[in-house]
Amino acid sequence: MKANMGILDKLVRIIAAIAIAIFYFTNVISGTVAIILLIVAGIFIITSFISFCPLYSIFGISTKKNKEIAQK
Repeated sequence: MKANMGILDKLVRIIAAIAIAIFYFTNVISGTVAIILLIVAGIFIITSFISFCPLYSIFGISTKKNKEIAQK
């Protein structure tokens, strides 16, 4: 697995996961929608920590900055 997520992408995913958790624990969301969103939040957390998104690799997307470009 080659990292394909940038810092901003990871930060947005973690903030979204935290927001979903807050909505769940304050009973703003419930039922099937809550379960689905909690699964999505878990996926966001996992992909953020490993810096790899399988969907990005399928579509050839990378939000990670290239070190060679940053050095120029």
